Amino acid sequence: MLILEKLASFDLENCIEISRGSGLISKIVEFTSNRTDMTSIDETHQTLKRSSLKLLTRLASTKMKLGVTLRQKMIAHPFLLSNLAEILDNIGSSQELKELTAELVRNLAMEGNVKEIGHIPMIISRLMDAFLSESARSSTDSDQLLRMIAGQALALLAMESVNNCLLMLAEPGYVFIKELTVMIHGDKYRYIASSLLRSMFAHARPELGNSDLDEVSYILREVLEGIMNAEGRELEVLVGLSSQICNVIPEDFVRGLEHNQIKDSFIKRLVSALNSNMVPSAHCLGIRRVVVQHAIYMMECNPVYVNCFNECQMMEALVRVERTPSRAENYRFFLGDAGIMEHNIPLSVLVARAKELMGHE
Repeated sequence: MLILEKLASFDLENCIEISRGSGLISKIVEFTSNRTDMTSIDETHQTLKRSSLKLLTRLASTKMKLGVTLRQKMIAHPFLLSNLAEILDNIGSSQELKELTAELVRNLAMEGNVKEIGHIPMIISRLMDAFLSESARSSTDSDQLLRMIAGQALALLAMESVNNCLLMLAEPGYVFIKELTVMIHGDKYRYIASSLLRSMFAHARPELGNSDLDEVSYILREVLEGIMNAEGRELEVLVGLSSQICNVIPEDFVRGLEHNQIKDSFIKRLVSALNSNMVPSAHCLGIRRVVVQHAIYMMECNPVYVNCFNECQMMEALVRVERTPSRAENYRFFLGDAGIMEHNIPLSVLVARAKELMGHE
């Protein structure tokens, strides 16, 4: 196992050979379980478990089509996810084992396996503990890695799954929406919290109470100000959250723009973000999509914004988006040349809707 682990870390060709080994992935997965013939030799078993998790995590992070194949092989194993839940739930698991397990879950979730992972509720429950518990919040900076990885895994698991969002909202011991809004005021976990809030609004709106909506309304000013200054992936996440706030509590959104007297500058910022991202980059694939979607929600909730967007040459920007399609924008992420987590609605459909609202025939 130690030799395989080092070989996989050294060269992509070695990962290819490991993937071809008959039954090798299954054997590696076996070592992640407590139910092995080596449980009586605790130190050896722990070494095997650590090495197998390192190897699986390395293989699951492989780029290009090989990575897709490897992640599919892993998720298809009937015992892997239950073994990972066992590690996260075991009070005797070391910090390192939990970090490796959370990282592996995160990598597997990037393949779009969120439904399969959600079928093991214990995984989500323990990731939430690692991200939100009192011990996680009070841990020193050197112990924050598990919290960060757990938050990233949760954000991925929430993106395309109503069931996973409902599991997170129902987790006992946490007022989830309030916990996330508090994080918006900080820097370290702001964008993870923003992504999770966006997913909760998109997939679990019927389960959100008035108190939840009030909590989100309180952070609107901070989200809007963040959009004025952020760039790249951070801008994409904040615009996505603002878009959902506009969609779910439009009255509060309109009031926030007017009260803070930033309506004109905010609309100019959206158009500017669209114009400056006409060539999508691999680390920020969805910026044009979230900006167009935000414009749609704003014009649908208040027709006065149609004139504002027209004055800021939004139509010209939409035409440029229409003329510069990119297949990459059909996906949420790219690992090498492999697109991951495909969107249900093409960007072209959103552009057509925005142009329709602006009176384009």
